[in-house]
Amino acid sequence: MLAEMLTSILSDLNGTSPDIEASSVISTDGLVMAAMLPADMDEDRVGAMSAAILSLGDRTVQELNKGDLEQVLVKGSNGYILMTHAGEEAVLTVLARPKSKLGLIFLDVKRAAENIIKLV
Repeated sequence: MLAEMLTSILSDLNGTSPDIEASSVISTDGLVMAAMLPADMDEDRVGAMSAAILSLGDRTVQELNKGDLEQVLVKGSNGYILMTHAGEEAVLTVLARPKSKLGLIFLDVKRAAENIIKLV
């Protein structure tokens, strides 16, 4: 039931912008809770990498006295990967196209994360 509700949130998120290619909700230890990813993308790999990057981001902001981690943005030549906490136990990962309007995506991701927090 939880997975279905999380998938519904991801479906809504992916539908808000044509720039969002995929999304997933991952536990902080890297287990995929729900995902809307392309068929050729390995969910377990996305989960493990998201958890590792977010953990490194957490550690970095703590070590450099920059407060609490809000999000991690990775830019590649083929697009963006945005990771944000969705409560203490979950991470929302979003893949976006290279020419994305990031401000709108940040807003949509924040709303989706708030909805995930209510469930997790």
